[in-house]
Amino acid sequence: MGVIQKYTKRKDDESTISPFLLLDEAKAMEQRADDETFSCINNSSFNVFDNQIIMPKDLQTIMIKEENRMKTLVFASNNTHKLEEIRAILGETFEIKSLSDIGCYDDIPETGMTFRENALQKARYVKEHFGYDCFADDSGLEVEALNGEPGVFSARYAAKNGQAHAPADKDNANMDVLLRKLASLPAQQTADKTTDTQTKWNACFRTSVALIYAGEEHFFDGIVSGHLINEKRGTGGFGYDPIFIPEGYDKTFAELGNDVKNGISHRARAVAKLAQFLKA
Repeated sequence: MGVIQKYTKRKDDESTISPFLLLDEAKAMEQRADDETFSCINNSSFNVFDNQIIMPKDLQTIMIKEENRMKTLVFASNNTHKLEEIRAILGETFEIKSLSDIGCYDDIPETGMTFRENALQKARYVKEHFGYDCFADDSGLEVEALNGEPGVFSARYAAKNGQAHAPADKDNANMDVLLRKLASLPAQQTADKTTDTQTKWNACFRTSVALIYAGEEHFFDGIVSGHLINEKRGTGGFGYDPIFIPEGYDKTFAELGNDVKNGISHRARAVAKLAQFLKA
């Protein structure tokens, strides 16, 4: 185990102090040091840590506490629902800060044509402007009958198709535009009937997470397949959850509840890969 060193020097003294000093020298140095702290003075009998003389047996305890301290990562989002999902998955291992937690209220550009490009663009912005290790995601819905739409435009699909809406109505507006497009498809593109009145279309949710950590960039992807229905069901979740039924279930994400969704969602699968990497 490496030793955290912390020793002091005077502001006007450019020379480096030896880490091996007698106790009296260490005390004298501590008395005259006024403002800068460096690593820890130690020898076989004592250490100076945070300007306090401590015994070697206590240093290991300090080191263990330092190593076990919860790591902090910024998740490049202020989306309350996304943050709840992420913290539910990573919260026991990492302290997850939002953009607002670090004082970032910028409108971060998302000009990529893929989920990975947008996620990396956001993570790089936070790292370059705020200095934090960071991860960001870009997620969206891909509908087979619409050649992958809404895709990277999922969050702003209504606006992209010329439908104005209040910010609070964004999710409903996006779903309405999507369902109208699907309803207008030619008969040969219309999906199977689940009942006499219920139509479904094959679709998937996809997430790409970009992580900037210890000077390196990494990607983690998650996908959940299923189908869309032509009516909104359920009050939970967000986005397109009320019209998406994941494979193997007969309820929408909005009906299943967060406990189930957080275990099988595209974001959960991508973040599980992220967590596995960070814990390795």
